Amino acid sequence: MTTTNAVSETSTEARRSLKPPNGATSDEQSKTISDIQHNVLIGDSVKSTPSYQAFQILRAGFVAAPILAGADKFFHLLTNWDMYLAPVIAKLSPLGGHGLMSMIGVIEIGAGVLVALKPRIGGYVVAGWLVGIIINLLLIPAYFDVALRDFGLSLGALALARLSSEFDA
Repeated sequence: MTTTNAVSETSTEARRSLKPPNGATSDEQSKTISDIQHNVLIGDSVKSTPSYQAFQILRAGFVAAPILAGADKFFHLLTNWDMYLAPVIAKLSPLGGHGLMSMIGVIEIGAGVLVALKPRIGGYVVAGWLVGIIINLLLIPAYFDVALRDFGLSLGALALARLSSEFDA
């Protein structure tokens, strides 16, 4: 017997063993079988799927990046973050440019913590935050390349939010 046939026969036998309770309607039978099949996938086999691994990679990245970037708004070890604030936005802020960037740092740290605790919500929050950053950067002609990079990051945050609907408990 070939490996393909063995797997097919094993799958067929497994499906036959998934019998719903007696007296269940066809809809209830389908739901019961679906629930059992879903529960069988939980655990080690799910952790080995590429989509679950992608979820974990995105989650780790979107926890670490906002927290590190937010904290660096206070230390300026990575860059002088104030230069990424559009002058028009800085003039509108009662806090001034540096004060606003400090407040933004606190918000980014909070967004990273939210992704760690509730990635389904945090992914959408980070994606929205990145859209705000993109708008700000488009007001500064020298940073269109950074705006494009942040667009890619926002797509990743959306992917995290979508994958969270499948894998986040």
